[in-house]
Amino acid sequence: MLSTTLRNNTRFAGKRAVSAATGAVRTKVSLPDLDWDYAALEPYISGQINEIHYTKHHQAYVNGYNAAIEQQAEAKAKGDVKKTVELQKLINFNGGGYTNHCLFWKNLAPPKQGGGEPPSDESEFAKKIIEQYGSLDELKSVTNSKLAAIQGAGWAFIVKNKENGGTLDVVTTANQDTVTGPLVPLVAIDAWEHAYYLQYQNVKLDYFKNIWNVINWKEAEKRYLVN
Repeated sequence: MLSTTLRNNTRFAGKRAVSAATGAVRTKVSLPDLDWDYAALEPYISGQINEIHYTKHHQAYVNGYNAAIEQQAEAKAKGDVKKTVELQKLINFNGGGYTNHCLFWKNLAPPKQGGGEPPSDESEFAKKIIEQYGSLDELKSVTNSKLAAIQGAGWAFIVKNKENGGTLDVVTTANQDTVTGPLVPLVAIDAWEHAYYLQYQNVKLDYFKNIWNVINWKEAEKRYLVN
């Protein structure tokens, strides 16, 4: 299921590799290109945070996922069931981290590139927001409340629930768990400390409030319409 999520929910930047030990073909992942410079989201998210977040944290998930699938292929070839199962936990964690961050970067944009600009009042997406929440501000408020309630590390997602008539729901996950199945992620917000601490320190509520100034609602609407 995770590999399907990687393909469907991100601009999948990967390469196919063949293990010399097993001959198995696996798809490795790499960092996606950013659509803006590190400092382009200032003053809402600092360039220093974006650079570290992207080149260190996201890269770590890329490295961890690639290493884990390589090791798991070797464990399967040896018939080592215990090792195969243990490595699946690493694949889920690092694969989730990779997937969530690909979503995160794409749903951010500098104000000069439309970040923070609400969807058109006449759009199907905007009408759905009004129908369910009354206003875009109320959807933001509900999402911020969910973000504030996360204990430790996690994510909040605005999703299209395909099993419930396409409703717009706000869900949270712990650590690097991601949304799958009928939940189509429209907006992903990182609530890990590495996403905000250098700038906002312990006042994470200010980060949750300010990030809406750089949310790419055009990207969210595109995801809503095509899924």
